[in-house]
Amino acid sequence: MKIYTLPLWTFLVLIFLPGTPLSANTNSIQCANLVYGGTHTSRCFSDEFLTQMQEITGINTERRFKSVKLDSEEVFAHPFVMMTGEQDFHFSSRERENLKHYLLNGGFMLASAGCSSSSWDTAFRRNIRAVFGDEYSLEPISMDHPIFRTVHEIDQLELSRGDETAQLEGIEVNGKLVLVYSSEGLNDSANTTGCCCCGGNEISNAAEVNLNILIYALLH
Repeated sequence: MKIYTLPLWTFLVLIFLPGTPLSANTNSIQCANLVYGGTHTSRCFSDEFLTQMQEITGINTERRFKSVKLDSEEVFAHPFVMMTGEQDFHFSSRERENLKHYLLNGGFMLASAGCSSSSWDTAFRRNIRAVFGDEYSLEPISMDHPIFRTVHEIDQLELSRGDETAQLEGIEVNGKLVLVYSSEGLNDSANTTGCCCCGGNEISNAAEVNLNILIYALLH
């Protein structure tokens, strides 16, 4: 798999880029694991791509997610958040307000149905409709999108079972992706401890995909 090498100045710009929802003057990229719908949160989403971020790009990156409540002001201090799960859930009104404001003002979300859960997929789509109404909606992301070329050159999304391939969905605002979603799952459970895909059909090259997504989020 081809890896693109970006110039050092690009990464320096990433760290100090004005307008991103980073804490003031921080020199480290910190990604958040959202707590939402009360007590729902991820316990099985691999942070392997955060390690790759540090090793491949040299960007100072925290190698563990920070647990952050979606209904708190703290969410706005992070340029990149992720959420996943396997059960039905409902955003509170404050969570809907925060998520909309976050995504429309420089933030980026990676969302993934754990274990390819159809219950979580249904709930996520319902809650995103409640956040944006008819203003923005999830749309398929073509494989020629820049998100698949930022670091790794990815030609297809491989699934853990069978010969079929997956497709990501996303929400664009003013020509920029602000949310990427996988109903199959980008949890990369093969690189977690004590977790499995529970019979789901997860995207098997998820670590490379997630790294590409994170770099895209920071570059745009």
